[in-house]
Amino acid sequence: MSSPATAPGKADALADKYDGIVFDDTPVVKYGDTPGWEILRRVAEPVTDFADPTLTTLIAEMREIMYSAHGVGLAAPQVNRSIRLLVYDAGDGFRTLLNPTIIKKKGDQFEPEEGCLSIPGLRGVVRRASEIVIKAQEPDGKHVQFKAKDFEARILLHEVDHLNGVLFIDLADPATLHMLTPAEDRGEVGNAPPKE
Repeated sequence: MSSPATAPGKADALADKYDGIVFDDTPVVKYGDTPGWEILRRVAEPVTDFADPTLTTLIAEMREIMYSAHGVGLAAPQVNRSIRLLVYDAGDGFRTLLNPTIIKKKGDQFEPEEGCLSIPGLRGVVRRASEIVIKAQEPDGKHVQFKAKDFEARILLHEVDHLNGVLFIDLADPATLHMLTPAEDRGEVGNAPPKE
């Protein structure tokens, strides 16, 4: 990350500040609000059993949740599973990655706002690499490595952060953090950016 993490306790203070504000009813763990939300602050465990039938079910459920919440990415801890699994769609179709690791970052994306399904309504500017190389496994266990740029890189960096117990509020410029109205968060008014 090119932005330093906020001081310890800053994210927790934000959770207290926005306590009780829930803009949607998706089954996503909400930071500071959902029982067991602490899972969002843990490093997720690697996936080792690719033949586990519950993995296929979890991926299908995460796909449905992500799309129904109008998100572009979702990590397993956001649905109360502490495993290294993420799903996303950067506009080229649905994709699932397990045990992802960012192995190279370069360039900076400037000034885009970022949000999170686990912190509904809150937005802030996060500076992220504009290009990454990521290695991961597909649901069948096959190893993959590829480059991602711009919006896809931003999504993957955000979701891999979730797998490491890091939230966008830890990396955001504190001066840019702001709440959307519920209607803005749903995309009904204004120019609300897509959720990540």
